[in-house]
Amino acid sequence: MTRNSPTNPPATQRTFATGYVFGVPLGNLGWFASLLMAAASGFMAFFAATFCAIVFILIYNSAAHRAIDFALSYRRVGLPVGLVVMAVAFCTLGSLWLRRILRRI
Repeated sequence: MTRNSPTNPPATQRTFATGYVFGVPLGNLGWFASLLMAAASGFMAFFAATFCAIVFILIYNSAAHRAIDFALSYRRVGLPVGLVVMAVAFCTLGSLWLRRILRRI
């Protein structure tokens, strides 16, 4: 059994705490960190959607004996999904940052 002390703080689950998403304190991000997080989430969504679209086109081309261009996965699926997720992330994280700044005033 361990005691709580300054060198041994109590173990808290920050993953499920208010203001934390997977251990990232979203409510305490600065403006630059908010920009980076929004851009990173947009890029992750772009690559995930593009990967899923490439796999779908691969399976569809094999099953239907068609020749759909794989470049459509970037233009028609990956880019719109990435831009929408990035815009939503900018709005969400920007509003959290702005609310925190206005609360100080």
